[in-house]
Amino acid sequence: MIVPEFWAEARQQGRIGSRQVTVRRWGWSDVSQQEAQAHAETRAAQAFSRLEAGESLARRELKRSYNGAEGVPIREEIISRHGDTVITRNIYGARCLNTPDVLFADIDFAYEPALRAHWLAIASLLPIAVLVGAAMQSWRLGGISLLLSLFLGPFLARGLHRLWMSAAGGAEQQALTRVQSFSDRHPDWHLRVYRTPGGLRVLVMHRTFAADESAVAEFFRALDTDPIYVRMCLHQRCFRARVSAKPWRAGIEKHILPRPGVWPINPVRLPERLLWVTAYEQTARRFAACHFLTSLGSKAVHPAAQSVQQLHDELCQANSSLPLA
Repeated sequence: MIVPEFWAEARQQGRIGSRQVTVRRWGWSDVSQQEAQAHAETRAAQAFSRLEAGESLARRELKRSYNGAEGVPIREEIISRHGDTVITRNIYGARCLNTPDVLFADIDFAYEPALRAHWLAIASLLPIAVLVGAAMQSWRLGGISLLLSLFLGPFLARGLHRLWMSAAGGAEQQALTRVQSFSDRHPDWHLRVYRTPGGLRVLVMHRTFAADESAVAEFFRALDTDPIYVRMCLHQRCFRARVSAKPWRAGIEKHILPRPGVWPINPVRLPERLLWVTAYEQTARRFAACHFLTSLGSKAVHPAAQSVQQLHDELCQANSSLPLA
């Protein structure tokens, strides 16, 4: 996990064959802006050499904060450091905890059926449409029935999904059941379970993990962890948890300024950003990012996990009765 303090961009120009080519690359450093600039120039020169050698590369790296960035560290404002753990402000203004080896999983409740369920529902209606057309000996009626199948399929999928979720005790209970099942199969694991506004969060306490461990992949699969979260854990070699309210859930309609909020920003725009952040933090104190629900499995606690858990619970106000946001 790398969350640099300083960022810079460099440009390398030259001819490759008959074309004039410009390559741009970002550089970063925890030491100085000058070191970040030198790193950017080195990366730009390396990318240009690889293009000269015939490799297919993007000529420019987009300015992305966290979600979607590949091969580039987390680009967010650093709020504080706590050993290896870094608290940053994300692209929409919330605070996030980033840790290289303390395992978190985010689980979104399955309020909507998966895309494959829509197609299965449509497929189940298509034979009926064909039979209607054949029985009435009308290609036109058959065609209308096919169109109705395409239209009604998603509604059927949602209806069946709601019935199934209700029979299983609802989205929250189904997610909790998956966590409990994993715990039953791995009694040596110590899991802390939290309720978030849209799902569950699970923090693993008994040891530390690398993001690319097979045990982590199995854990994510078993809990049906958010696939975007899983992908970014691998890209950034870290685990992450939002520890303050999402602005819109806290009733804040105004977006962080300037937009987009990708760090770093032009120093001229810092005062308006600070005004937004000050107002946001005052409001966010009235909300919890998650609520602690229960612990499962063993009682083993790794010191690094305990340190992160204490910081996480304090920042999230996880043991409060504040509303979730």
